[in-house]
Amino acid sequence: MKKLLLLALLMSASFPLYAAEMGEMATFGIALGAGLAIGIAALGGGIGQGLAMRGALEGIARNPNATDKIFTPMIIGLALIESLVIYALVIAFMLQGKI
Repeated sequence: MKKLLLLALLMSASFPLYAAEMGEMATFGIALGAGLAIGIAALGGGIGQGLAMRGALEGIARNPNATDKIFTPMIIGLALIESLVIYALVIAFMLQGKI
């Protein structure tokens, strides 16, 4: 256990030594982070919008008279879901600006 603790301490203490040499890796990390951010946001947004549409259409199919009551909140919900994807896109562009 002591050897493992010593190894962890030495490894964490050696990170500042290599911080100046990590310029290219930092650029790679920023690019990877931006790509993952927009990819995961688009995936989550697409799944969320699909589930919202499915629920709304099932509700309309069960009760066609409730179309007006379901349609407006559905559109507002879809806009909020899409805004999260747009925020991820803006953050990805901001990260790309740091490269």
